[in-house]
Amino acid sequence: MANETVALISLGCAKNLVNSEQMLCLLSDAGYTLVPDPDGADAVIINTCGFIDAAKSEAIDNILEMAQLKAAGRLRKIIVTGCLTERYREEVRAELPEVDALVGVGSFGEIVEVLRSTLADAPADRFGDRNAPVEELGRYLTTGPGWAYLRIAEGCDNRCAYCAIPDIRGRFRSRPMENVLAEAADLVAAGCKELIVIAQDITRYGTDLYGAPRLAELCRALSKIEGLAWIRLHYLYPELIDDELIREIADNPKIVKYLDIPIQHINSAILKRMNRRGSGEMIRALFARLRREIPGLVLRTSLITGLPGEGEAEFEELCDFLRQARIERAGVFPYSPEEGTPAASMPDRVDSETAQKRAEQIMAIQDRIMDDFNASCVGKTLRVLCTGFDGDGAYRTGRSWADSPDIDGTVYFEGDCLPGSFADVRITGVMDGELTGEQEEGELQ
Repeated sequence: MANETVALISLGCAKNLVNSEQMLCLLSDAGYTLVPDPDGADAVIINTCGFIDAAKSEAIDNILEMAQLKAAGRLRKIIVTGCLTERYREEVRAELPEVDALVGVGSFGEIVEVLRSTLADAPADRFGDRNAPVEELGRYLTTGPGWAYLRIAEGCDNRCAYCAIPDIRGRFRSRPMENVLAEAADLVAAGCKELIVIAQDITRYGTDLYGAPRLAELCRALSKIEGLAWIRLHYLYPELIDDELIREIADNPKIVKYLDIPIQHINSAILKRMNRRGSGEMIRALFARLRREIPGLVLRTSLITGLPGEGEAEFEELCDFLRQARIERAGVFPYSPEEGTPAASMPDRVDSETAQKRAEQIMAIQDRIMDDFNASCVGKTLRVLCTGFDGDGAYRTGRSWADSPDIDGTVYFEGDCLPGSFADVRITGVMDGELTGEQEEGELQ
């Protein structure tokens, strides 16, 4: 085994990345050599997303690229794991014969046995119970320096009409709080100063284990970990953001004043069609309250254009809301019908071209709002977590409290801060939509 090498390609969301890191840890502990490049490896693991058409296409493209390496004798085995295999097991097996083994979302912890069997040319597919308690596994960190994701739950019970996640990832299951806190302490001991709390819906954390939401309590406990500076929250569903949680976010200095609250729409009839809980008026009132009670708050949301039934009036209501609410960060997606979901069979379909044009209109509104926010930062001093260097090493790169990794902006600054450390950066300008600045004083711990 000492000479057997394995590469891993992780696709999709942050929650999928945590599963990838767990598989890497198991493989490393079992004695396999991890390599960054599949070319020349004994095996490659492709951990897939299967949520929307673009993600499925990306997964298939990666599988086909690996199949070419295999056909050329430059790769021995291909293992495909994750959401695509869970959702399309039979199709992947029938249409992609180059794949040697399939692993569902309930069997990430069996990856060593799968790899061992695959390399021995033995049957190796694994599809465990996707509704089982969340596996408590070690991780081989691939993020950072200075930050990591902290997954607190798995699955989803919300059953939004457009979404197949509950059928792929199973029911909502919280991790016991003591397990979450133990992992958080280990991550901080390994050098993480920021932990990004993730789940499909973190506001429901604890409802299944403890009978009531326990996110505020978890945040209080996390903030007691010495060395942890930033706690970032992804994703909060609006209907369960209550008085206790708002107070905790407002008063806890370790919780960055950045909240990712996916609303998807603002029109109440469209929200009802989406099977979302609450109305447009509830969302408006909540956002106004959050702005009022959490000074300096930056909001991020997710939006869908073109759901069946969205006419011009409903779309204009969404545009007007965004102009008024001035949400600083947004991801916008044209509706994509997912087979097996209620929305896929709804009448009053919006053609894909119209849905795409509406998404582009929303982004044009958001671009102006984000430009105004960036302009408001010029002249201010922001605390920035240094994440590395730009291409030629002339500038440090980093993120402020207003930026989540991979989806938001980057701060480029001159200074001597080491990656994984904090620096106070005076913002001097904006370059291609990104902030630029100069480090003040010295490196912060």
